[in-house]
Amino acid sequence: MPENGILTRDEAQRICERALSFSKADQALVNLQHGVEGNTRFAVNQMSTSGDTLNGTLTITSAFGQKTAAATTNRYDDESLQRVVETSERLARLVPDDREYMGELGAQQYPESNGFFESTAELAPEARARAIAAVTEPAARAGLVSTGFLIHSADCSAVATSKGLFAYTRSTRVNFTTTVRTADGTGSGWAGTGVHDWDDLDTAALGARAIEKAEMSRDARAVEPGRWTVILEPTAVGNLVGLMLNSLNARSADEGRSFFSKAGGGNKIGEQFIDSRVTIHSDPGDPRLFSAPFNGGGLPNRRTVWVENGVLKNLVYDRYWAAQKQMDPTGFVNGYYMTGGNASMDEMIRSTERGLLVTRFWYIRGVDPRTILFTGLTRDGTFLIENGRISHPVKNLRYNESPIFMLNNVEMMGEPVRVSSSESGGLAPAVWVPPIKARDFTFTSLSDAV
Repeated sequence: MPENGILTRDEAQRICERALSFSKADQALVNLQHGVEGNTRFAVNQMSTSGDTLNGTLTITSAFGQKTAAATTNRYDDESLQRVVETSERLARLVPDDREYMGELGAQQYPESNGFFESTAELAPEARARAIAAVTEPAARAGLVSTGFLIHSADCSAVATSKGLFAYTRSTRVNFTTTVRTADGTGSGWAGTGVHDWDDLDTAALGARAIEKAEMSRDARAVEPGRWTVILEPTAVGNLVGLMLNSLNARSADEGRSFFSKAGGGNKIGEQFIDSRVTIHSDPGDPRLFSAPFNGGGLPNRRTVWVENGVLKNLVYDRYWAAQKQMDPTGFVNGYYMTGGNASMDEMIRSTERGLLVTRFWYIRGVDPRTILFTGLTRDGTFLIENGRISHPVKNLRYNESPIFMLNNVEMMGEPVRVSSSESGGLAPAVWVPPIKARDFTFTSLSDAV
């Protein structure tokens, strides 16, 4: 086992091939995940927990005809590998046929994705502590209360099949989020982001932003729900746009179950459905994204433009549905980049006679998949804009809105930035989105939550 927890390509290949050597199934697939993860949590301006783990799992899927089953182990010795193979084969013989099983892939060509950085792979708890102190110490000096979470990983993924496929990649990720509250509990600010390279993370700047938001949001006042002009900071945009991309499933569209279904049958590929300034792509070779170069079945990913100038260009076709439609399977969304504009936040605010500035959303839940309608709450800094300036903080509001509607009502956009758009603040693929000014954003009720 390597000291830094990252299996080399040769080591991963030997483990996968050894597992396959025990297989007696018609076909077999091995998925190997191995790496290290570290995290530090802080609360009330001090670190509360810190830990590092080394973990690995090997999952083998065995197939007899159309019958498939999988079993998993976290041990790589011969006895454990043989046992997990036998378990998956025993289970596979018991299950009904999987009519959609496509068989395993042979050797493939993969795009290069260089999302591995030594600065992250070698990250030690002491470095995490120093990064967190850059937030907690200024917060304490200001009489505020900071909390947050810093997590990072360095891992490798490998896929191998009994038909000769082998794929290997490695990557690093970091995610940092912090919430700062006033001592009286009436104000709250937040900031966060994700990076691949630890050297790109500036926790002091993020902490300063959260501190500023907390101080600005003291003693929020109520405003009436309704349709508002909003300026959505990038994190709020990412909270919503990701919901739209999660719906880019070709089968759901073709079967009439999604927003992307076309009246009378088929899907909306080739149709404009949002503002013409919006283009969204994913790409394993994009150094801003480093999207995964293959999926769990070994299917290659590739640069894919999902939306171009507001037009739907692609939906996600897996191998089964692509075969049904006599098409090639597509790439898949694993991180994405959305184009923006050149407006600054200050310009958006100055151009707004009356509106709301939103830091982020949370408690986001689905309402209607056919319109991609969701509900959720604003959080950690919501402000009234009047006559081109921020006038005062407002109480949080519940929204009922679709990213489709929001992206049809765009008035201004800024430069894309990388955000932490996951509600959990955990590790996630890279997301780059711009701040957006949009009209007629629907808020339905007030919330007393801070």
